[in-house]
Amino acid sequence: MMGVVFHLILMNDQIRLNNKQEKGDTHMCGFVGYVNQKDVPATTINDMADRIKHRGPDDEAYFSDDQATMGFRRLSIIDLAHGKQPMYNQDQTKVLTFNGEIYNYQEIRADLQKLGYKFLTDVDSEVLIHGYDAWGPKLLDRLRGMYAFAIYDKTKNEVFGARDHFGIKPMYYYDDGDTFLWASEIKAFLEHPNFKKEFNEALLPIHLSFEFIPSRETMFKNVYKVLPGQYFIHHANGETETHRYYKFNYDHIDNSQTVEEDAKKIRGIVDESVKTHMIADVEVGSFLSSGIDSSYVLNEASKLKPIQSFSLGFKNSKYSELSWSSEFAKEIKQKNTPLYMTGDDYFDILPTIMYYMDEPLSNPSAMQLYYLSKGTRESVKVALSGEGADEFFGGYNTYLEAIPFERYQKWVPKGIRKMLGGIAEKFPRFHGRRFLVRGAQPLSERYYRVNYVFDYHDRNKILKNPKLNQDAGAYTKHLFDDVKGLDEMTQMQYFDINTWLPYDILHKADRMSMANSLEVRTPLVDKEVAKFAATMPVKTRIHADETKVSLRTAAEAELPERVAKKEKMGFPSPIATWIKTEPYKSRIIEAFNSDVAHKFFNTEALMDILRAHINGKSSMQKIFTIYTFILWYEVYFPEETTAKTVDLVHRTQV
Repeated sequence: MMGVVFHLILMNDQIRLNNKQEKGDTHMCGFVGYVNQKDVPATTINDMADRIKHRGPDDEAYFSDDQATMGFRRLSIIDLAHGKQPMYNQDQTKVLTFNGEIYNYQEIRADLQKLGYKFLTDVDSEVLIHGYDAWGPKLLDRLRGMYAFAIYDKTKNEVFGARDHFGIKPMYYYDDGDTFLWASEIKAFLEHPNFKKEFNEALLPIHLSFEFIPSRETMFKNVYKVLPGQYFIHHANGETETHRYYKFNYDHIDNSQTVEEDAKKIRGIVDESVKTHMIADVEVGSFLSSGIDSSYVLNEASKLKPIQSFSLGFKNSKYSELSWSSEFAKEIKQKNTPLYMTGDDYFDILPTIMYYMDEPLSNPSAMQLYYLSKGTRESVKVALSGEGADEFFGGYNTYLEAIPFERYQKWVPKGIRKMLGGIAEKFPRFHGRRFLVRGAQPLSERYYRVNYVFDYHDRNKILKNPKLNQDAGAYTKHLFDDVKGLDEMTQMQYFDINTWLPYDILHKADRMSMANSLEVRTPLVDKEVAKFAATMPVKTRIHADETKVSLRTAAEAELPERVAKKEKMGFPSPIATWIKTEPYKSRIIEAFNSDVAHKFFNTEALMDILRAHINGKSSMQKIFTIYTFILWYEVYFPEETTAKTVDLVHRTQV
């Protein structure tokens, strides 16, 4: 039933347009494709593209020959009157579909013109197709932007696909040895007759640990993410090879830098990046919370042109930041539009959110981001956002815990720490238990994002099949090994830049905005910003009691002190309170006793967690992770559930 509902919701008002080769254009969009198989109906590519119509409601176009088929959906942002994709190179031997923005395309265009390439447009799509023609994968070393694109080479009968440096824009492929598909979102694969939809149950414990899968794997068997800074080549013989062309690192830290020097450089870099991200032929807006990151971005954008900001809050709630954001917008003489949501809004939209996410993601802020994007899209097509500042400039309070642990490890020998940790584990009510237990662990196991939701022992309690459980620390240990010679704060940031940022922050930003056909740009997640951030020593990133030291110092020169110094709130919501009240508590109880819950979990253990939360022990993230997984599974595997499971249909609204 759920599949039928989503089909009816998402397939309405379809318009077919001819694919004529005109001028190119820059736009957000979605693309799909597959290597041809004789038994695949010709309408399959249209159905796949329709699945992601929300990414590009303005236009659609297709390409097909005897070897490959490609589809494209467009959301027009620049050069609105011209252009179609798929786009071809000069001799029509290569075909491009592209999602994103290349901010330095004019420089690359000039280099290509020197090589004799002729351009029909003044936009970035054409730069990619000619650039690949000229340099092959080496083109990627020249790009600055957010992008995912696929190029089919007719002469070699191979497909090349690439994703931007940090994973701002998504790209997946399905490869089971016989069938090869690619798309901006996994849900497009559902329309292909040779796609075998299988739940990757082996990864359930990893999801329960991190709330996402921090690797190329996904919750669908044989479906893989193209990693940030990675490209693939699918060859004519059916083999697929992958290569990493970029990975953020701290190889060039300059310990001579000071806070004042770094703050000055940050001001210049942020100013330049915001200018670059403001280019569009439609009005650009901006998200605005009460925090420093979005406030700084909005302030810099407002120097260029009037810009409307959008803020989300809750009526009569201590969790609402609207008074802060509206006051700041007023101070800089820019319009702010407040948006509101209720508990019903939050819980009613959850099944729809899980559909758009492709994979389960239990970050509670995703629902706010959906409604913020929805309200913003009523006024603008493009919005700036402040993602990335915490990861690159050291903004999370958890980084501060490295200070006591590094002191403990320095002064207490490893053997004694292990002994104390072992003793402490036997006394659950001992006040210092958690510190002693964690102090005996390496950072790859101790860092709180590793067992972010459920730790190994908790997973053993709730899993129906505990044999599936695995060591989450071992799953991501290689990332800590990459930077094992550096201080713990830097190791934490490196881990977050390579996991939390792409798989949580940027994932939900793309899905929630594009679900509403809104393009979100992130000036602080940028190749040039990252290049500088990689040189910053710990002393200019974090102090004993303050995060983002240099960024805050830079912001103080631009923003009111109360904004620049404001403590980070994240994107708070009253969900922990809502869970304890009706009707939301009953929805969760129903889910925790559903077919899906009985299939994968010890349901009594789930109810114990809920009861503990109701009685004052905070377990919100645990509850929400299980609840959203159940909703996701019912959306994507409805054939394995019955009418007794959570009633998603009447609560699903797009």
